[in-house]
Amino acid sequence: MNPWLHWWTDTVPLLQQPTFPRLLLALLLGAIIGAERQWRQRAAGMRTNTLVCFGAAAFVDLAATIAGPSSTQVIAYVVSGVGFLGAGAIMKEGGSITGLNTAATLWCSAAVGACAGAGEMLDAVFVTALLVGINLALRPLSRYIDKRSLMSTDRPGVYRLEVTCAEGKEHELKDLVLRTIAAQPVMLRRLHTEKIEGTHRAFAEALVEVPTRDKNAIEAITKTLRGHPGVAVADWSETSLEGE
Repeated sequence: MNPWLHWWTDTVPLLQQPTFPRLLLALLLGAIIGAERQWRQRAAGMRTNTLVCFGAAAFVDLAATIAGPSSTQVIAYVVSGVGFLGAGAIMKEGGSITGLNTAATLWCSAAVGACAGAGEMLDAVFVTALLVGINLALRPLSRYIDKRSLMSTDRPGVYRLEVTCAEGKEHELKDLVLRTIAAQPVMLRRLHTEKIEGTHRAFAEALVEVPTRDKNAIEAITKTLRGHPGVAVADWSETSLEGE
């Protein structure tokens, strides 16, 4: 018998077994998932996601071949095993944690492989499409939500307080501003006083930080200073700490 014909007759039945299309599909879908991760330059790229997907499919298919379709214990082991693998992708840098999305993608890649290994081909393709769509479409949406959330968060308000004393007493003006600011729940960042040349007046400039952007505190300070008999002008304006 021709050796090539003998090889062909032995190989064709093997290729017709469900194992081969399942593993090939898992390999292809894992590569698709990994391509998106590789494009984003993530730690777990094409090879890692392909291996996870392919390995999960191989284990599930092996369990189904040996113990029958009712063997779900191997799937549980695959899930827990990939969980340890994903934990290695999570890194803590200071107060922030990175790699959570990479670990979650590896976990979903294992789910795709498990679906393919169990013979649920359509489910595997559907999960892959959703997984790639989540990583692509929800990325700009999450950034937009983060941006809107930061804009709506109460941030400290910074205000510049300007006071002019009619009597020209620089030290008295400084003490007056300090006492008035201390009576309100604000933080004094800077206080500068000087005499106005050519006049008998003194000028004070204070940089005040309020825990929130509530302007009632700075309004109360200004109103108190305006009511003092030695103050000619008291006004405030909103500013920032940039350049300070």
